[in-house]
Amino acid sequence: MITTNAYSEKSAEDAIKTRKALFSKNYSTAKKVQSLSSNGEFDKAKELMLEMSKNYLNLLELFPDNSKEGFKTQSLPIIWDDKENFNLLMQKSSDDMIKLTSVIETTDNINGSIKMLMWSNCKTCHSKYRKPH
Repeated sequence: MITTNAYSEKSAEDAIKTRKALFSKNYSTAKKVQSLSSNGEFDKAKELMLEMSKNYLNLLELFPDNSKEGFKTQSLPIIWDDKENFNLLMQKSSDDMIKLTSVIETTDNINGSIKMLMWSNCKTCHSKYRKPH
């Protein structure tokens, strides 16, 4: 029996809308993480970091071949041409969010740690895998 990923049966529209919603959610959550961490509200920030980590893992399944175009996708074809590196970035983003939960309270530079472990992954993805806007 051949198994397929959970989203291969989804329509292209569903996959695109779901991934756009997850990326949007992660962006708004990242802003909250920044604010909470800056205010020393680490427990709340950590919960959100873990949520973001899970979202990145969910994104791994949301780029089936039938979702390259349409429905206002902002994704560039390089995602499918270089799928391994895109998936590695999503995995790294997830891992970095978990790492951030372990260092956020003890770092001497909260904003620097957030920039390195959260925002730099966003920037890398946007610059390589998303249409300019």
